[in-house]
Amino acid sequence: MQTVFTPNAPTPAGHYSQAVEHGGFVFVAGQLPLDPATGELVGPGDVALQTRQTLRNVAAILEAAGSGLGRMVSVTVYITRRDLWAEVNRVYAEMLGIHRPARAVVPSTELRPGCLIEIQAIAVAGQVDA
Repeated sequence: MQTVFTPNAPTPAGHYSQAVEHGGFVFVAGQLPLDPATGELVGPGDVALQTRQTLRNVAAILEAAGSGLGRMVSVTVYITRRDLWAEVNRVYAEMLGIHRPARAVVPSTELRPGCLIEIQAIAVAGQVDA
């Protein structure tokens, strides 16, 4: 088992790793729409900007593990309101293209203040498919 850390994603705020690689998979901890350099919220009130930043953070962690968004097999998306879903799904589809990992969407009453979305993922370890 190996932990994954990159300065290109937000530093964990508690006792957990950005990700753990084990058994041929990378398990990415829930990521928020935070700027990795400052730790500040990106796009207050704008779920499209927040979704994009959150996926960028997931991508940075996967890349540090030698994987990528195109290797994700399962994704869990937490959103604070159901009416945000259409815009989240639009940005998600834009960023993932034809890749369609298994996915669950979980409405959540509260995340970190100001955060409208959190994304957790599992990906196959190794090089990104060409």
